[in-house]
Amino acid sequence: MTNRSEEIVANLASVRSRIEIAARGVHRSVNDVTLIAVTKTYPSSDVQILHDLGIRNFAENRDNEGKEKSEKVPAIWHFQGQIQGNKIVSIASWANVIQSLDDPRHLRLLSKAAAESRVISIFIQVCLDPQPGRGGASPDGLSPLAELVLQEPSLRLEGLMAVAPLGENPESAFARLAQIHSDFSQQFPSAKSLSAGMSGDFEVAIKHGATHVRVGSSILGSRTHLG
Repeated sequence: MTNRSEEIVANLASVRSRIEIAARGVHRSVNDVTLIAVTKTYPSSDVQILHDLGIRNFAENRDNEGKEKSEKVPAIWHFQGQIQGNKIVSIASWANVIQSLDDPRHLRLLSKAAAESRVISIFIQVCLDPQPGRGGASPDGLSPLAELVLQEPSLRLEGLMAVAPLGENPESAFARLAQIHSDFSQQFPSAKSLSAGMSGDFEVAIKHGATHVRVGSSILGSRTHLG
């Protein structure tokens, strides 16, 4: 085993333990939480190591990286970056899941691109940050967007995704998100998933109901690797 493999094995074991402890702390099963390894800027060799260790969900922020790595390592690939209209056809060619839908203009393009190959799972990104220009739909805009997703046969509504705002205590941010998701899932019962929490706050997110956590640096180390 190489030094890099040993590093990833140890880090992954630590993250899995932290997920289990966080889940147990709120009387949830660790099986209720899906770990997504965020591999942006890391080489494909790291992705392969994680795949060999049983990780099956990976996330990328950029289309070109996701396309390249998904061709090398078959898995469930998530796109979590800002969606650009001119990249949608390419993203749809490799992403099984879109984590960051927040614009109704992208729906038809995604559905048309997906229709040729498969159904794409959709998380609607909700903005928890009051500052203008942040990614995500407003809480008031979630229901209309969800209705549009449900009209597209090539898309499947999974739930909501959010990022805790910079400078805000994740505890308050994710408590607010939990209420938003509770209201949303009552209206859309099939959309039970909640993607929240990254390396610095995933335990808090699990406490507040996250079903998917997106973890990069806690598993793969500081982003000095270029993929």
